[in-house]
This record gives sequence, structure tokens and C-alpha cells, in this order.
Amino acid sequence: MKVVLFCGGLGMRLREYSDRIPKPLAEIGQRPLIWHLMRYYAHYGHKDFVLCLGYGGAQIKSYFLNYDESISNDFTLHGDGRREYYRKDIEDWRITFVDTGIQSSIGERLRRVREHLRGEPMFLANYADGVSNLDLKSYVDNFVRRDMSACFLSVRVPQSFHIVQADPDGCTTKLEAITQSSVRINGGFFILKQEIFDDLGPGEELVVEAFARLIERKQLLTVPFDGFWQSMDTFKDKIILDELVSRGPAPWQTWLL
Repeated sequence: MKVVLFCGGLGMRLREYSDRIPKPLAEIGQRPLIWHLMRYYAHYGHKDFVLCLGYGGAQIKSYFLNYDESISNDFTLHGDGRREYYRKDIEDWRITFVDTGIQSSIGERLRRVREHLRGEPMFLANYADGVSNLDLKSYVDNFVRRDMSACFLSVRVPQSFHIVQADPDGCTTKLEAITQSSVRINGGFFILKQEIFDDLGPGEELVVEAFARLIERKQLLTVPFDGFWQSMDTFKDKIILDELVSRGPAPWQTWLL
């Protein structure tokens, strides 16, 4: 299946990097975040990517146009300048780069790549700022068996906030770590059938208007996932991911396990 990645946002919560580069290019170890996500999908056989570009789109194009296999792969350098690689990462990938606008919503970005998805009964889609060790094959197989229109992961809140409960007089009755609560959030890793475009109007949000229509028809599946999932919204999140890679292999690096 094709994989649509939404990588055109402004990355406002990671200003340490998004002032210089788009968030998907923030490095984890030797490679940027978007590479880690694409490598994960490629491990499961999904190597046809559609990148929804916006802010920093030219830099993302430049990264792949000038991709250097030698950064993370062993090779032999010959005297005439030839490089003999023992393994290559992206030589069998197909990447389509589409400018979907600086201010576009996720839903509008998806609408603007529709022509690149024609003939695909269903496809994968995801935000470009998070990684997981989700068993993608089992996840897709389960979706196919359920015969629904769309699917996404629900995950526990990764932040360290506390939920406060109080009585009408303001007396605290309970403090609960949000990671231990029943609250779950949208973790992405979407599977979408072609008919999603029938429920998605111009400028609308995928998870607001379109998903609301699917919910009414009981056509939206959510899969609770308690394995490893981590987004990179803040500098603290980046440090966490960097440390996991430095100890290696990181949980999402299924191609190394």
C-alpha cells in the first residue's frame, strides 16, 4: 500500500529546530525523524510514499535528492571514487513530493494528494512526527477483517500531567497521573479506504469533520495500543528518542531487531 505522510506543519512546539528546519528533519541519531518513520514502513513492505509538503518542503526535497547512503551504511571506497555499499536504505523506495500548502489542514493536505492515490482501494497515512513498535502487519490484517472505512491508534498520553478532580466547593478529591488514567489520545497510524474522500470537504480536518461522519455510521475503528509510541513535540521528546537510539536498537527500529 501507499503511505501518505503529513509533513508540512510549522512545528510550533519544537521551536529549537523548526526555526531552522521542518520538524520531520530533526535528527534522531544519524538520520532525521521522517527517515525513521519511512524505514519502519519499508520494513513491512510499504515503500511507496507520498509526502504532503508545506513548511520547509524544499529542505525535505533536498534531503532526499542528496541522500547519502554512507552516513549509516558500511561501504568500500575505491581509488576511482566509486563506493561499494554492503546495504542500501532507500534504493527501492518510491517517493512522491507534493506541495500541499503552508497553512493547509491535515484533511486538506490529504485532499490535495488524492490524484496520487487513485486506484488504491486503501492506503496508509500518518503524522511525520512520531514512531512506534506497532506490529503493522497484524494491525492491517485486523482492519481488513473488520470491514470498516478507516482506522487509527489510540494511545496513552505520554506527558507527565496530573488530572485534577474536585468537589463543588473546590476541595481536591483526587490527583491522578494522566499516564495511569483511562484518557487516550489519537496516535495516528491511519488506515484509510478510498471512500474517505467522500466524507472530506475542502479545508476540513480529517479527524474532526470526516471522522465525525464515519462515527455516525459506525465506520471508524480505533485500536488501543499500549506498546511503544512516542511523538516528538518538544525538545524533551527529542532527548528521549535520542537516548533510545544511542542505546540501540530503539523500540521502533524493527528493521534492526
